[in-house]
Amino acid sequence: MLDLSRERRRMVDVHLRRRGIHDREILAAMREVPRETFVDPGFEEFAYEDGPLPIAEGQTISQPYIVAFMLEMAEIGPGDHVLEVGTGSGYAAAVMSRIVDHVYTMERHAGLAETARRRFETLGYRNIDVRTGDGTKGWPEAAPFDAIVVAASGPGAPLALQQQLDVGGKLVIPVGDDPDEQRLLKVTRTGASTYSEEDFGAVRFVPLIGEEGWQEDNRIRTSRTSPLLPARSLPQMIAAAAEPLPEFDDPAFVEAFDRFADRRIVLLGEASHGTSEFYRARAWITRRLIEKHGFTIVAAEADWPDAAAIDRYVRHRPPSPRADMPFQRFPTWMWRNAEFAAFVEWLRAHNEQIETPASQAGFYGLDIYNMKGSIAAVLEYLDRIDPEAASIARERYGCLTPWQHEPATYGRAALTRGYRECEEAVLRQCRDMLSRQLDHAGQDGDELFDAAQNARLIASAEHYYRVMYYGGAQSWNLRDTHMFDTLQHVIEARSPDAKAVVWAHNSHIGDARFTEMGIVRDEVNIGQLCRQRFGDDVAVIGFGTHAGTVAAAKHWDGEMEIMSVRPSREDSYERLCHDAGTARFLLDLGADPALHERLTERRLERFIGVIYRPETELHSHYADASLARQFDAWVWFDETTAVTPLGLEHVTRGVPDTYPFGV
Repeated sequence: MLDLSRERRRMVDVHLRRRGIHDREILAAMREVPRETFVDPGFEEFAYEDGPLPIAEGQTISQPYIVAFMLEMAEIGPGDHVLEVGTGSGYAAAVMSRIVDHVYTMERHAGLAETARRRFETLGYRNIDVRTGDGTKGWPEAAPFDAIVVAASGPGAPLALQQQLDVGGKLVIPVGDDPDEQRLLKVTRTGASTYSEEDFGAVRFVPLIGEEGWQEDNRIRTSRTSPLLPARSLPQMIAAAAEPLPEFDDPAFVEAFDRFADRRIVLLGEASHGTSEFYRARAWITRRLIEKHGFTIVAAEADWPDAAAIDRYVRHRPPSPRADMPFQRFPTWMWRNAEFAAFVEWLRAHNEQIETPASQAGFYGLDIYNMKGSIAAVLEYLDRIDPEAASIARERYGCLTPWQHEPATYGRAALTRGYRECEEAVLRQCRDMLSRQLDHAGQDGDELFDAAQNARLIASAEHYYRVMYYGGAQSWNLRDTHMFDTLQHVIEARSPDAKAVVWAHNSHIGDARFTEMGIVRDEVNIGQLCRQRFGDDVAVIGFGTHAGTVAAAKHWDGEMEIMSVRPSREDSYERLCHDAGTARFLLDLGADPALHERLTERRLERFIGVIYRPETELHSHYADASLARQFDAWVWFDETTAVTPLGLEHVTRGVPDTYPFGV
């Protein structure tokens, strides 16, 4: 059973304190007030996640961080009299009541007001008065207030509320002439008729309905407000800066990306693992970088042994005699699809025209998952080169063997003494293999490097699958650090000046320091590590979509389905791009300083992996991010389609038996 008290403490420590909330009284109050009491039935388990939740009347309970941030802006303290406009669930009023002398809270929906009143009574919070009415008019008979906090967005700051502030009092309110473009405004009353304003960036709230707010149809009811916003909306700014992209086979498409060709590493993302447009776009961009700009490494979020089979094929090397057909493990469609197969065929044809093998472009896997294939690859190499060493390796790997088909279950057995010895065994194997690589350098380079990398992978995988059993940042960080280390090993093995293209999900390539991953969960990723190591020699390019179809499963190891992608949320970066009105575009995030500044503001961003659960999309697939800090550029396809999977029955006719997707 979920320990909600522990989750409440975790919320304060992780979602509030780490993100910069420092007011001790606010932190203490949010540790005390049970948020699960204020959410609708069925949502209790999500009460301490840092996200908004739906309540009755089409309203929401704000995310904990926003509640804490607004209260900290309002500078509330003991002895204060505070007005809240927009009671909603009653949670924010309850938090304030643990700090101030008295809270007056107004709600236009009578049902919400009555529910909140009953919650306050149940909890014994007796310093809160609730009124049903038009919050834009305030509560004149209780004025003046030391602080007024408004939990809905108006076209500006209502004058009635400003006039009900005491001198020195603060009004905190989301404002915006466009209901879809909101800024968090802090108004301080500095004198009898003077006020100062501060802008705290973009936010997203339900509309403030009332005499000095919006009408029900989002039209302004009155001009008695104090607006702040710039003339152009954010979608209009995006539309002005967006560079429309033609069809993939139009030379202008790939030429748009020549600006990044001087980088050592170009990372190309994707917003899902099953979208055709993302695969095709990456393929065409990569072709350009290889043909015109000398890139020789394509490194992908794929298992090393599977990618090695592709590499042998595209570089016209003989197939490994005992290698399994690549990409047979879940999720098979991620690489066994028609879009990727077409790129593989192009790469093979391109390399056929390159006389010097060292100048050919190779395909490499960065990921950590396939222990079964990695163990087999190491043993195969040693069988040919050093049978005695192969025998020793089999003994060392023996304790891993039972879990080669289901390595995630290794976490349970790893707790026993015998299996704890495996970690040192595989590390010894890795050290031995690396030592052999140094001894044999220049003799059988590709074969030796392939086996050495497999030895590294096994050492990481043993650790990865054990920590994965417990979850958390350690598992993710081990995986992405391994991916980054592998990329560095590949670059070093190719040549001192080798240039690489990386294909991986946005969650791996978008700099984690500017997402919920890094800010809240202390996770790193390959994009962050590349920037820290290579600096301006790196270009990070994200991809996004509004709606369409995607190939995905509903659970791990489940059947692939073609699913409809829900239209993007109104409070997301994706919706901004959709509202810009251009179907396909490239957005250079460093070209327009004003736009860059606006796109650093935190919003929701969608991440669909191999699993897609539309029914819980907000909690399963959206996270806070700062787009312009994550990426150097953003590629947009408004409507996208699912990849075309290639099952074992899809055998391409007229190609050699070594074709990696054949049978």
